[in-house]
Amino acid sequence: MNASVVIRTHNEASRLRLTLASLECQQGLDEVVVVDDGSCDATREVLAEARQRLPLHCLHNTSREGRSAASNRGAQAARSPLLIFMDGDTLAGPGLVGRHVEAHAGGSGIVGRGETWHLRCTRFLGDPESGTFWSHQQVREVRLPEAERKAMRVTAHQIRHAFSAIDVRAAPGIYPGVQPRLLYEAEMDALRNQGGSDRLWAAASGSNLSLSRDLFLSAGGFNAAIDMNEHRELVYRLYQTGARLVPVEGARSYHLTHREGWRDPLKDDRWESAFLAEHPHAPIGELKSFWSGTAGTGSPSGFFRP
Repeated sequence: MNASVVIRTHNEASRLRLTLASLECQQGLDEVVVVDDGSCDATREVLAEARQRLPLHCLHNTSREGRSAASNRGAQAARSPLLIFMDGDTLAGPGLVGRHVEAHAGGSGIVGRGETWHLRCTRFLGDPESGTFWSHQQVREVRLPEAERKAMRVTAHQIRHAFSAIDVRAAPGIYPGVQPRLLYEAEMDALRNQGGSDRLWAAASGSNLSLSRDLFLSAGGFNAAIDMNEHRELVYRLYQTGARLVPVEGARSYHLTHREGWRDPLKDDRWESAFLAEHPHAPIGELKSFWSGTAGTGSPSGFFRP
């Protein structure tokens, strides 16, 4: 069994170029399906260039439809029996696809969650390849010595030929800081040690997530009305059918962080309203208390305990 990697992207061409480079030598990869969700930057040019190196299937939305809808369109177009969802600002570590394929070899009804790490300092860069800073970070750029600015870059050459230089600057969690690290550690610990919990759906990740195409489509895909925590809502539904979420050890992804357009799930309650409209008895209040606890603003709970 091989896999289709499904990538949703919107106006992140400089990061998407690196994401695609990280998929070039992955074993077990049938195709990369990229859904360009109404981008107005250089995304089309990046995809045209990547066609020379990858089995690429590109879909273009004329206007932005949202994360969930874009992912659903990509899954429907995919041809492989296994789907791996990635974001357009996230590198696939060496062997990521193969690890996911191996995790699904043992049976059906499995959803795989890989190891979600981030790369330090990339949030300051509009273009990690060239080392170009965001316009509002130019004061920082001027203050930093040239050697430090150069060390912040992430290049396609590193990805293809010296990935250890990338891995050494990575850290657990999708963003820098104590709270993302504690959340990552709690989720992975639960997946590794509390397999009997019926709340492991809450440890699903938005990127570096895999499941069979048949399982995804039979569940109706992501709920298009939910555009934050849509992965958790999907796996919540799948848990009602007997599916289970498992860790995919060694399938490490690396988020090229940005903070541009980032939304805080503790402050943006639109996802919560949509989630509870579909699942009135879901323990969302307890989940948010758990998140607050890892952020130091509440009491950590044994949320995942069976």
